[in-house]
Amino acid sequence: MWRLVFVVRCTRAARPPRALAPERPPELDELTPREVEVLGLVARGLSNAEIAAQLVVSEHTTKTHVASVLSKLGLRNRVQAVVLAYETGLVKPGA
Repeated sequence: MWRLVFVVRCTRAARPPRALAPERPPELDELTPREVEVLGLVARGLSNAEIAAQLVVSEHTTKTHVASVLSKLGLRNRVQAVVLAYETGLVKPGA
């Protein structure tokens, strides 16, 4: 038992310190944390049904979140939302 504790403690000590959470771009200040999450999923190309399944909410709720994101950010469609997500660094290419 003591060996397991020692191994766990050594493993934890060997990890690099966690980086501080990146600051949220000011363009996204109007959004709730859930809306930022939805925007990130939209930017990754997920459909409303896929977003709903991943967040464990109804598709109707997802549609409401997407509409709210577009409205708050003054965007016309999902394509503009994707562009904004990449430009603000919310989503990184290849990630």
